[in-house]
Amino acid sequence: MKCPACFNELSQLQVGNVTVDACQDGCGGIWFDNFELQRVDEEAEAAGEHLTEIRRDPGVVVDFTRKRDCPRCVDIKLQRHYFSAQRKVEVDQCPNCGGYWLDAGELAAIRTEKAATDKAGASAGGLSPEVIRYLYRLRTESKRA
Repeated sequence: MKCPACFNELSQLQVGNVTVDACQDGCGGIWFDNFELQRVDEEAEAAGEHLTEIRRDPGVVVDFTRKRDCPRCVDIKLQRHYFSAQRKVEVDQCPNCGGYWLDAGELAAIRTEKAATDKAGASAGGLSPEVIRYLYRLRTESKRA
């Protein structure tokens, strides 16, 4: 697969029981197929920690204004949007396959944002985002069965 940001060849990395595609020695971005990003973060924070340190080539320049092609789907452009309601981290997502492209540093920023949200939710006594996602999955999976 080709990197949608710098066109280098992506290499596969194993994170727990999930295989992701990373742009090693290129722009340092990561491709997560549908639901892989959530699985990497839910299994254990430490499981995907090495993904925040993908080797980058400092000479690679990424044009963030260019529309990117999905590395999985032919002739489909990724759509850029905020990852959460906090509107701090923008990510690219395929409207067809649901995969996510994270540029270098975006995974670390998502984890920082998630930790702050979890801490605020715990202190407020509300449901954490993980509990809400779990309940949503239970509900949607029970509808499929």
